[in-house]
Amino acid sequence: MRIDLASEPGNPEHPNQDWVSASAPASGGGVVVVLDGVTPPRGDDGCVHGVPWFSTRLGGRLTELSGSRRDMPLEGVLARAIADTADAHRDTCDLSHVRTPQATVVVVRWDESYVEHLVLSDSVLLLRGPGGAVTPVLDDRLDRVPDGVRGSVAATDALRNAEGGFFTAAADPAVAARAVTGRTPRAEVLAVAALTDGASRWTDTFGEGDWEACLDVLRKEGARGLIGRVRAVESDPLRPPAGRKRHDDASAVYAEL
Repeated sequence: MRIDLASEPGNPEHPNQDWVSASAPASGGGVVVVLDGVTPPRGDDGCVHGVPWFSTRLGGRLTELSGSRRDMPLEGVLARAIADTADAHRDTCDLSHVRTPQATVVVVRWDESYVEHLVLSDSVLLLRGPGGAVTPVLDDRLDRVPDGVRGSVAATDALRNAEGGFFTAAADPAVAARAVTGRTPRAEVLAVAALTDGASRWTDTFGEGDWEACLDVLRKEGARGLIGRVRAVESDPLRPPAGRKRHDDASAVYAEL
């Protein structure tokens, strides 16, 4: 088994809001967890801790439960981790605030029989099969929100963790049921990769290569190599900024099973 990971802030003067972890439990198999903390609009979010604190608490709990509770499906793991994180700041923060700290989630867990996955919001999971074909696992609900709506804080808030909108891990464990989940026989998966949107933009925003090419970069150059390629494209003065940020926190994990 080979696991390679990297995470880099979009601005070195600001804390990285991503969480990246990989573990090989004593019971065998492995776990990958990637979170992208959601940067809130300027103004109150009801929390005294902030997004990096939230990503760290939620990511740590997801990593521990994914490895130690093999009997629990990943939806249950996410629900428990959200509930435990909410309990950690329920007495100090307004968890009912629509912009309470939240994050996108990718969890991959494997043993000798199956590879399980969970994706919530716009981080990306890639699965490579024995023939080399790459299957992206995506939660595209945020992509379905029109750009005109996403340009309005109020309009976006109305769709955040709401029916007909998009979902992220925040303070309500019930959101775990909204995640994209699945299970694949272990023999059908040779490698996996999990990317926050700051890293996946090499493919889905800049079009520098398809998902298969993206996974090839990870295999040959590692996670840091992919992020370096993203930064090079972002820094090209002839390229317009990608969305609201020229540089975003970027994280990637590549694992050969």
